[in-house]
Amino acid sequence: MFFPLVAQAQTNAIAMHGEPKYAADFTHFDYVNPDAPKGGTYTDATIGTFDSLNPFITKGVAAEGVGLIYQSLMTASADEAFTKYGEIADSINVADDKMSVTFTINPKAVWHDGQPITADDVVWTFTTLMSEGAPFYKAYYADIDRVEALSPSMVVFHFKTAENKELPLIAAAMTILPKHYWTAEGRVFNQTNFDAPLGSGPYKIGKIDAGKSISYERVKDWWAADLPVNKGRYNFDTVTIQYYRDATVALEALFANQYDIRQEYIAKTWATGYDNDIVKSGRVVKHEIKNHNPAGMQGFIMNTRRGVFTDREVRRALQFAFDFEWSNKQFAFDAYKRTDSYFENSELASFGVPTGRELEILSEFKDKLSHEIFTTPYT
Repeated sequence: MFFPLVAQAQTNAIAMHGEPKYAADFTHFDYVNPDAPKGGTYTDATIGTFDSLNPFITKGVAAEGVGLIYQSLMTASADEAFTKYGEIADSINVADDKMSVTFTINPKAVWHDGQPITADDVVWTFTTLMSEGAPFYKAYYADIDRVEALSPSMVVFHFKTAENKELPLIAAAMTILPKHYWTAEGRVFNQTNFDAPLGSGPYKIGKIDAGKSISYERVKDWWAADLPVNKGRYNFDTVTIQYYRDATVALEALFANQYDIRQEYIAKTWATGYDNDIVKSGRVVKHEIKNHNPAGMQGFIMNTRRGVFTDREVRRALQFAFDFEWSNKQFAFDAYKRTDSYFENSELASFGVPTGRELEILSEFKDKLSHEIFTTPYT
């Protein structure tokens, strides 16, 4: 259920389930330090290359981090799911029939060139992404019928259905682009180049070494810096992304102090690649950070539309034919664990046998389900 659901009621936040964690008068997210000092530099690394500064089209490979120059109507917090808080928009109103949502734009919201962000920018963004953007947008916004400017500061998204409960949040998360910049003479939205596009976010594009590195410079007079959703965030004066063509070279660059933080995704490298004096001396700190985020799934997916896979016992036999424990030890240094749920590593993960309300629901379909569901924990 959305909060709120009554027509004409307005709020600075919306939650798909229950109510937002943070009240209307919150000052900052709990996980940030609102008094964090500003300054310094941060350098990160990635693999590959780039030839575009436009992440919204299919042509080219957009530079990592370019999203730092943009904002959305509303933004998410990192400590709750399916919730948005006002950023470009300072209020949201979900219609009583759930067929539209209206945003009021913060009167302080401006682009980096000082021009105000308006409802026309929102309308132009939607129209352009649907007509010239990557195919993703046509699919993602398929249930949005049209976007209409009611005034320079008010815009409404009309929906095709009231059944998609996530639509107001999808609309709220739309990255807004400057109409006056992209419609200026000589600019073409769906072509790649290294012209620094105009944004409204915490950073502007700084130095570019084509295909090799890109830097983002903090906007010192950013209009949204003191909003509750941004307080204590975006503290580095400069954020730089270094590009490497090879993961081995990127690891050596870390040891050579070329960038600050590396996330390791390869079990073998994690087990053996950091066994050197640089790590042992503490100049590079190797640390495993526990979290409770749902883990991604790896596995063999059998196409049950093919006759050979329709028999459950055949699928079980193939499962036993794969020696997970041996391969985990030989190739992954015992770093992997069996996945027992699509929501592994989170509070939503399945465990044990059904009880309580879950058992009540499943019992209604007992004659159609395997008896093992009720007697044996799934592994």
